[in-house]
Amino acid sequence: MFDLDAGTQMVIIFFVLLFLRVPVAFALGLSAVYAMWAIGFGLDMAGDLIASGIAKFSLLAIPFFILAGTLMGSLGIAERMIAFFRILVGGLPGGMGLVGTVVCLFWGAVSGSGPASVAAIGPLIVRGMAEDGYPRAFAAGLVCAGAGLSIVIPPSIGLVIYGVIAETSISDLFTAAIIPGLVMGLLMLVALPFVPKVDVNEMPPSLERLMPQAFSELPYGRRLWRSFLHSFWGLMTPLVILGGIYSGIFTPTEAAIVATVYALFVGGLVYRTLSFATLYEALSAAAASSAVVMLVVAYASLFGWVVTVDDLIGKYSTVLLGLSDQQWVILIVIMLILLIAGMFMDAITIMFITLPIFLPVMRELGWDPVWFGVLVMVNLAIGLFTPPVGINLYVAANMTSLPLEKIARGAVPFLITSLIGLILIAAFPGLSNVLVEALK
Repeated sequence: MFDLDAGTQMVIIFFVLLFLRVPVAFALGLSAVYAMWAIGFGLDMAGDLIASGIAKFSLLAIPFFILAGTLMGSLGIAERMIAFFRILVGGLPGGMGLVGTVVCLFWGAVSGSGPASVAAIGPLIVRGMAEDGYPRAFAAGLVCAGAGLSIVIPPSIGLVIYGVIAETSISDLFTAAIIPGLVMGLLMLVALPFVPKVDVNEMPPSLERLMPQAFSELPYGRRLWRSFLHSFWGLMTPLVILGGIYSGIFTPTEAAIVATVYALFVGGLVYRTLSFATLYEALSAAAASSAVVMLVVAYASLFGWVVTVDDLIGKYSTVLLGLSDQQWVILIVIMLILLIAGMFMDAITIMFITLPIFLPVMRELGWDPVWFGVLVMVNLAIGLFTPPVGINLYVAANMTSLPLEKIARGAVPFLITSLIGLILIAAFPGLSNVLVEALK
């Protein structure tokens, strides 16, 4: 049983403030400032600690990946991608459900942010799935779950932050996350046959609306070729980003800037959809999203400093290690903590609070930090669409005007398949390591 020292009081105050609906960033900052005062450190240190916490080159990837994803959504690149995959796989069993899953996986290699992915591709996928006979709540649930994989599929903002905290190669994390991300996506397809579809004979197909020039009466091969040409530059986005990283042409941080420039190039010179109005809207949306994320990062660094100074890491990690002699028991406890935390907090906050405690345990038990990072990210991806505070659910509810509870019920099949995927990735570390080893 711990004494209520300053660090423990800080944790309690943080959760009390969350319960009182204080924004996460300010809950982190206020509780940390209180702990600093209680310990006896001058509050004049707070500014320097906050500045040093965000003055890291790797963190530049966050605002630029957010901006790149926002631009690609507002410039029509997402629409062209969906149209291509609608023609490519829309005729297979599952129809637009299969298309929605594939697009979510593909968009994860563009956006890096779960909520941004829901906002960018969600309206088109939900509309297309509804026209294909799927219930709108189920379609919204699929988007929430698939967009959650944006923090698993590289380039991932979550993996960037994990790499910074754990001082682990971000490139290796990106490589390791590819196969687990695909496994999670394939498992989502398992839920599609169990959803009853309605009669949609009177509904207009989404294909013509998404891409009028890909006329349905043309042969499949010509329609596919036309749609490929129409969406070529958008489809090349993941190749440009990930190819540049894995070939060593640029770092993951530089890749975020390249992705932004590429989006401007495609929108301005190729598709000619870029205007001052769309640029202003994209910059405004990206700035707002980046500000929220970076404010959490800034105050979380202050919170983390108190955790280190008051030796909460040593206290809590010792307790965790003392739970059992069996490593798998400790791993299950860690995953349960992450899953439960994901029901109430965003992924970035969870990482800054828990990783300083979990990482020493990981090192003590000899776990691979790259595999562990991917496992953490899959846990947090599930949290993005788990009620009551799964942020993807809120974005989807605002997008579809459906009650959040109804969307949450629609996401239950994908929650089940995602938990199965989490167990597989935990049980078989080779899923994460195989590509990393192959590229070395």
